[in-house]
Amino acid sequence: MRERRLRWPIARGLERTLAGQRLQAVERRAKYLLLRLERGTLIVHLGMSGSVRLLAEATPPRPHDHWDLILENGQALRFHDPRRFGSLHWTEGPPESHPLLAALAPEPLDESFDADYLFRATRGRKLALKQLLMNSRIVVGVGNIYASEALFRAHLSPRRAAGRITRIHAAALVAAIKAVLSEAIEIGGTTLRDYVNAEGTPGYFSQKLFVYERARQPCRLCRTPIKQFTQGQRSTYWCPSCQR
Repeated sequence: MRERRLRWPIARGLERTLAGQRLQAVERRAKYLLLRLERGTLIVHLGMSGSVRLLAEATPPRPHDHWDLILENGQALRFHDPRRFGSLHWTEGPPESHPLLAALAPEPLDESFDADYLFRATRGRKLALKQLLMNSRIVVGVGNIYASEALFRAHLSPRRAAGRITRIHAAALVAAIKAVLSEAIEIGGTTLRDYVNAEGTPGYFSQKLFVYERARQPCRLCRTPIKQFTQGQRSTYWCPSCQR
């Protein structure tokens, strides 16, 4: 450990707990990486700009390389986080019961996230539709960029009250979310500022964005200028002609 002061301090003595354990599987739940060891699970959150790279243990650490998980083959999983918004937790119980994961909603690409589920989740809600999509108690993994893009594809205004969508709207929005995320995964995610993937290369989905960070530029479908406003302290982009 080179730096324990992340979003939450890394527990003292964690190195002794992990020593000698075999890494059995690497999984994901929402924005958390689950490194399953013999006697428990490491829960890793990358924060806003963190990354985990597999490299030779002898590789000199860069600034903001905070901890290594050293493997017996001479390699190391190295955690890099300039902003220190990431975190590292150890649990010996089922990780899905950990306080950080217990209340998480369905994954957007799972079959359980469907039109019926989203329609039920929106009933009676006055919250704006885009803000609802970014609520991890409704669905996980739909961030600011992909929420804006999915709403554009579904022709729904980000300002619309969630409780005012119909079942048909819910079906269109679920399909749009799944399509946007699947396309982004296929071409390596979205490059904004300092994002790179695990191989250190940028994502290319930003080249296909319809509205995000395109304020005042013409809509790719109708040529109406894209508008921007602040919603829940985040920038929202939309086409006032295509989205109702």
